[in-house]
Amino acid sequence: MREPHWREWWGDPEIELGYIQDMVEERDTTRPFIFYKGDRDIGYIQYWFVGHHQNGTWLAENPWLADLPAETIGVDLSIGSASDLSKGLGTEALIAFVARLRDTGFSQIIIDPDPNNIRAVRAYEKAGFRPVAELAGKTGDSLIMRHVASGETG
Repeated sequence: MREPHWREWWGDPEIELGYIQDMVEERDTTRPFIFYKGDRDIGYIQYWFVGHHQNGTWLAENPWLADLPAETIGVDLSIGSASDLSKGLGTEALIAFVARLRDTGFSQIIIDPDPNNIRAVRAYEKAGFRPVAELAGKTGDSLIMRHVASGETG
């Protein structure tokens, strides 16, 4: 979390570790995971519940959350080591993670990269995410993308 590529998009590692600690100790409903390729940890991935964030505190800063169904879940991920960037590992992990989430019963899945994070946006597109057109221009520094399962339309 201290590597420049991580800090650029996630911020201060001590603050982020505090959030993850809250998740692990169940003070936050977000679910954190480490993902692996073989026996080597590659990155971090989490999912969070949009409905849990549709409250006054979150909506004041992110009013676009009110435009999503409460049962929507959001996904975030980051590759751990800079040497693993641009190898398709994030796309691969996201495809597997989304499949698992869908198997668990989640059908509305979003991801919200910074639109300037071109590497992430491309990886998410390869994993089946598409920009949510009706939220364009309403989300500040986030590009809201929804996963489109095969057979669904945009």
